[in-house]
Amino acid sequence: MEMPQTSKIAIVTGAGSGVGKAIAKALLHAGFTVVMAGRRQEALESALLDIVTPGVTALAVPTDITDAASVAALFARTKAEFGRLDLLVNNAGIGAPAIPLEDLSFDQWKNVVDTNLTGAFLCTQEAFRIMKAQDPRGGRIINNGSVSAYAPRPLSAPYTATKHAILGLTKSTSLDGRPYDIACGQIDIGNAATEMTARISTGALQANGSVEAEPTIDPKNVADAVVYMASLPLTANVLNMTVMATKMPFVGRG
Repeated sequence: MEMPQTSKIAIVTGAGSGVGKAIAKALLHAGFTVVMAGRRQEALESALLDIVTPGVTALAVPTDITDAASVAALFARTKAEFGRLDLLVNNAGIGAPAIPLEDLSFDQWKNVVDTNLTGAFLCTQEAFRIMKAQDPRGGRIINNGSVSAYAPRPLSAPYTATKHAILGLTKSTSLDGRPYDIACGQIDIGNAATEMTARISTGALQANGSVEAEPTIDPKNVADAVVYMASLPLTANVLNMTVMATKMPFVGRG
């Protein structure tokens, strides 16, 4: 039996830190109920304490998105607690060491592919199963792409390959979701200031071999854009949006 819906229900992966935490906070403030998923329980619980305020509802669910059973449990818990799912933000992602392509180990490659691509697919699949069957039908999926979905940084083959693949997954999800009122879009982020991108502000390897510090933006700028995408009616969709530091060397990169 479905519970009465008091707000839209969202799942955000990689919500324990960085962009994911900022997105979860912004969605909460916009009136969503947010299920925060991530690998590290301690980080999730710390993030939850940091962003929850009176009158909002959030739930932390430790999840390994590379494991199909763990993903299924996340979505089953969400449906059991809240009765439906209105929004999935596929945010979780990792990179590999910035070393020559030929020196990457198979495990380093596979870890990035399993997290960035397969994890997003598994979550999308579970979201489809709920969104197709619920009443009212449908929902929205927002994938965290990257400017690396269009132009690589040096020594980033696994990350760049998966982000290019996310672009294809976004388009396929958008197409396959049409009959079921499931909208899918992608936010491509350039230089959000997080622990994962800390080195960018001090010095990042450029395509010409130089090392240059690059400007960054507050993750809140990204989170606010996600809230805009999520606030649209299901009859409208932002297929792709790039939010980036204005002066970063992306346009014309390479």
